[in-house]
Amino acid sequence: MPWTLIILTVILIIFIVLRLKKPAYLKPLEQEEFRKDYRKAQLIDVREEREFKTGYILGARNIPLSQLKHRINEIRPDKPVYIYCQNGTRCIQASKILKKKRGVEEVITLKGGFRKWTGKVKK
Repeated sequence: MPWTLIILTVILIIFIVLRLKKPAYLKPLEQEEFRKDYRKAQLIDVREEREFKTGYILGARNIPLSQLKHRINEIRPDKPVYIYCQNGTRCIQASKILKKKRGVEEVITLKGGFRKWTGKVKK
C-alpha cells in the first residue's frame, strides 16, 4: 500500500513538472523589450473574458486559453505572437498549443504577466 502511494506521488510530480516546463521556443521578455515590438506582432491576451474586461494591454485581442484550440485559426502562423496572461503560467500552455496546432515558430511572452504591466491599459 505505501509503495502505491509513493509511485503515484512520483508520477504526479513528474506530470506537474512536465506541464509547467517552459518550451525552448517560448521567449519571455521583460516589459521594456516586450513593449518595443508587440505592435508589429499579434498581441493575444489568453486570460478569461472576465479578467480581460477588468483591463488589458492596448491593442490586445482576447483569446482565452480555454478557447484557444477552437479559435486557433484566428492566429497567423507566419507572424510573431506576443501573448500574456495574469502572471505568465497560462502562457506556457498557450505556447504549446500555438506550436502544435498552428505551427507558430515565434512566441513571445510578457515576463511576470499582466499584473506586472505598467504600460497603457484599456478598461
